[in-house]
Amino acid sequence: MNDRVGRWFAAITDRSGQLSSHLNDEFGWRTPEELTLLGTASIVGLGTGAGAVAFIWLLGRIGDLTQQLQGAVGGVVGLLLAMGAAGLVVGYVIDHWAPEAKGHGVPEVMEALVLQGGRIRPRVAALKVLASSLTLGTGGSAGREGPIVQVGAALGSTLGQVFGFSSEWTRTLVACGAAAGIAATFNAPIAGAIFAQEVILNNFTIRYFGMVVISSVAASIVSRAILGSQPAFHVPAYPLNHMAELGIYIVLGLLAAIVAVTFIRALYTAEHIFDHWSIPLPVRTMIGMLLCGTFALLLPERQVLGPGLHFIGEAIAQDFTLSLGLMAALLVLKLVVTTFTLGSGNSGGVFAPSLFMGAALGGIVGHVAHSLWPTVVVNPGAYAIVGMAAVFASAARAPITAVLIVFEMSGDYKLILPVMLATVTSTFLAEAFIQESIYTLKLRLKGIRLRAGRDVDVMQGVNVADVMGDGPRTISDTTTLTQLSDIFSQTRSHGLLVLDKTDRLWGIVTVNDLDKAVTAKMPRGSLVSEIGTPFDQLVVTYPDETMGDALTRMSARGFGRLPVVSRETPRKLLGVIRRADIIKAYNVGLTRRAELQHRAKRAQLHNLDGTEFIDIVLGEGDNAIGKTVQEVSHTLPQDAILISIRRDGRVLIPHGATRFESDDQITAFIRTKDTGELLHVLRDQPVVNAVQG
Repeated sequence: MNDRVGRWFAAITDRSGQLSSHLNDEFGWRTPEELTLLGTASIVGLGTGAGAVAFIWLLGRIGDLTQQLQGAVGGVVGLLLAMGAAGLVVGYVIDHWAPEAKGHGVPEVMEALVLQGGRIRPRVAALKVLASSLTLGTGGSAGREGPIVQVGAALGSTLGQVFGFSSEWTRTLVACGAAAGIAATFNAPIAGAIFAQEVILNNFTIRYFGMVVISSVAASIVSRAILGSQPAFHVPAYPLNHMAELGIYIVLGLLAAIVAVTFIRALYTAEHIFDHWSIPLPVRTMIGMLLCGTFALLLPERQVLGPGLHFIGEAIAQDFTLSLGLMAALLVLKLVVTTFTLGSGNSGGVFAPSLFMGAALGGIVGHVAHSLWPTVVVNPGAYAIVGMAAVFASAARAPITAVLIVFEMSGDYKLILPVMLATVTSTFLAEAFIQESIYTLKLRLKGIRLRAGRDVDVMQGVNVADVMGDGPRTISDTTTLTQLSDIFSQTRSHGLLVLDKTDRLWGIVTVNDLDKAVTAKMPRGSLVSEIGTPFDQLVVTYPDETMGDALTRMSARGFGRLPVVSRETPRKLLGVIRRADIIKAYNVGLTRRAELQHRAKRAQLHNLDGTEFIDIVLGEGDNAIGKTVQEVSHTLPQDAILISIRRDGRVLIPHGATRFESDDQITAFIRTKDTGELLHVLRDQPVVNAVQG
């Protein structure tokens, strides 16, 4: 089917080639390929706009059902019942049909661009809409933009695959879909186009910009025609009342960075905790929704449920006259309930919650400043608008998008100077706290390090903890020079870590230090603490840092080793990084990158002609343990091929003499119908224990 459509589309393109060439020669029109891409980008925009309208309609219907349930069984019971049921269904959908629909969606789009040439499974769009509609419609705290971005990206990817486009064109269409999603959701076509380049592609080019603008405009046309052309917020035209306010806006930017970094760390900490629970995903998502609903009940009006932008718009229009206590509660509770909603695996975006928290923070700053300097700070609502941009900019590391999204959502240009100042301040400070954004941190945890929209530097995908040496040789700070000389001679080491009487890291001593002491004719009874490098002058690394960062630190000063210490207890020695560990880290990084690329290829070939790749992890007591490939080969299904075995961080190519061991992860290529037979041969256990590609 795909080949037939592709040939049909190619025939149309060829037929139009002569006319397009003539128009290009006579009038300077673009080449047929570019016209084709422009046309396809328009289709992506129109489709995404229609998808956004359908998504918003579905949200409304699920919201109505939730209201009816609350009316039937009571407000609190009905709310918790609806949220719990929604979490259960969302978890089941994600677990069985679309793992990509889990969470906020944008990192999955970025991963598809980097590792899969922009290829996204078509069904992701429909299932993302369903999962997000249930999450948000029943009150889950998340944004609408994440689902629509993923829907638009999936549509662009599907068209690229159906028409047989190259990876570059498919990537471009994915970015077009993302731009269209933002444009349709917030009625902000300019911000949508910039978002695609600043966040999704992380690369500004004229070629990409033209396509994403076309798609963004097309989506806006559809959404405005059906939903109306009014901005998301109806706010007064707040001016910059006094130049002294700029200093307050800088303070707001600093506070926004702290809130954004707290949000990022809280979200991924919660995700880590939920992911490591030994209970089914549907139960985890249900618990997350119930926790969200329970904490939301702490506010009488439950303002933190859902995206919350309607409530924020009304508050800004009234100059944010909320009480200081209520604004603080809104800020803290919105962060908490969003963390529970998305950290547990439910579906939705982080864009709207960031704006909500930013508005609450800005309202607090504006309220306090107005009470202190009423003649300077006249409108606290202005600070809420600026706070929205500042928190999102520092969370997503997208200051240009933040400036434009707030401008387009409010329709107010008068605050552009404070918005620019606060967003740049917050972005710089947030980067000082944590290098990754709320989108890229999820990729980094998978071993994917992005720079300019591409996966780079295999060493940045390996943490120090993965390769550091355990139990490094240490000596006491009371060791004499004579003893030190003997130790160096026996161990042939060039440096030793020094501990004090309480086994805390004192510092390091090297052969060069000993040579200098001998040259200076120091007494042989002198202690190493008199010649070594103490802790306050020591360069150290931490287990959660990347090897790329550690290597940069080592090479800058020519060090041969770095102590690994705990962040919580800096003088607690955990291990050491030596030059030999660098090679080990590089090999681990290459293995992980190869695995990611391998999985990307597998995803493209999934279910091709009734075949698929499958991963099988062997455990103690399985049939194949202790046997060689040759010994089990005669019992394998006829067309089964064992591709690789992943063991202790290495990828092995299996041959006849390869012996299976516990914890081996076997990758096989097999007909789908024979999967159960292969599992029976290797494990003699049901299919549910396999991890399919």
